[in-house]
Amino acid sequence: MLSELMNFLRACFRPRSNRYVHTGSDAGGRQEGLLWYKDSGQHLNGDFSMAVVQANNLLEDQSQIESGSLSLNETGPFGTFIGVYDGHGGPETSRYVNNHLFQHLKRFTAEQQSMSVDVVRKAYQATEDGFMSLVTKQWPLKPQIAAVGSCCLVGVICNGTLYIANLGDSRAVLGRVMKATGEVLAIQLSAEHNVCIESVRQELHSLHPEDPQIVVLKHNVWRVKGLIQISRSIGDVYLKKAEFNREPLYAKFRLREPFKKPILSAEPTISVHQLQPHDQFIIFASDGLWEHLTNQEAVDMVQNHPHSGSARRLIKAALQEAAKKREMRYSDLKKIDRGVRRHFHDDITVIVVFLDSNLVSRASSVKSPSISVKGGGINLPHNTLAPLTTPMEAGST
Repeated sequence: MLSELMNFLRACFRPRSNRYVHTGSDAGGRQEGLLWYKDSGQHLNGDFSMAVVQANNLLEDQSQIESGSLSLNETGPFGTFIGVYDGHGGPETSRYVNNHLFQHLKRFTAEQQSMSVDVVRKAYQATEDGFMSLVTKQWPLKPQIAAVGSCCLVGVICNGTLYIANLGDSRAVLGRVMKATGEVLAIQLSAEHNVCIESVRQELHSLHPEDPQIVVLKHNVWRVKGLIQISRSIGDVYLKKAEFNREPLYAKFRLREPFKKPILSAEPTISVHQLQPHDQFIIFASDGLWEHLTNQEAVDMVQNHPHSGSARRLIKAALQEAAKKREMRYSDLKKIDRGVRRHFHDDITVIVVFLDSNLVSRASSVKSPSISVKGGGINLPHNTLAPLTTPMEAGST
């Protein structure tokens, strides 16, 4: 009996690789191996599906869906908020964004008594400022936090309007039914800030005409100053304030010459879309999904299957493609544990938000039950996390 009890306790508190399984209610999602998922849930404007697969030793992707009041005032306006935060260099920035951005948005909505582009922009800036303050406080004991950052993709649905804001290379794609043919067209809603895109490189050259090395082709990959693939982010303070680009920051992150103005930006690209009755769903995902699936492939997969499990289905398709590229079986890929798994694919987060036109068209003053779901993963307790002594190469988002 005692030996059986000890075996049970070991299974609970010292899980072996690929045996992280949480059972029970689906209310907050389920964990199976390195996959966390919530196959179905209801938001103010329809239903949703959500999934995360972990590749890094510490999950760097964070995500959330919030529905109900978008203001600190319970009188609204009401709507749905979606966030996908793809971290790099460590989990600190994406976790910070996950805990603060939506609260900032609610505060600015309350001040202005409405949702707007200005509210979204201010929420991003307040989040950037807050993380910058955190880095300043932690720098003396944990200097490597200056080299941690996060992409930041947000969607807000309010009063029939969709706001899309982005920093980095996560992506939001709309599935829209074409009346004439009945086909579903994939429409990319977000602008990306990855220097593999020529227009992004041109933007950096125009902002830094004095620096011919602002973008460098390194190991056949374009990188800002040879370090990072994205040009806009939350965090990455070592490329925004010169005082953090010095010892004791690792030499690999330090620039040879001090810079006088920020190299990276935290200014999001924001677009506004009036939702139409033939707009069926929006896929929000980190770049780990889009490395393996095209926009149209992802939209077709969602359209041709039941709503429930859509996000998990997309992740499975991406992992199958990742396995195929490495000439291995999907079943074998799933056996590889976190950390090592990063050599085969990135952390991947997917949130599919379905749009019920009858609900979308309702006034934002109509109150409804609130929901709050945050994407899961294998996270060690905060007090066990060591400072970043062996960070992965920054910007490999």
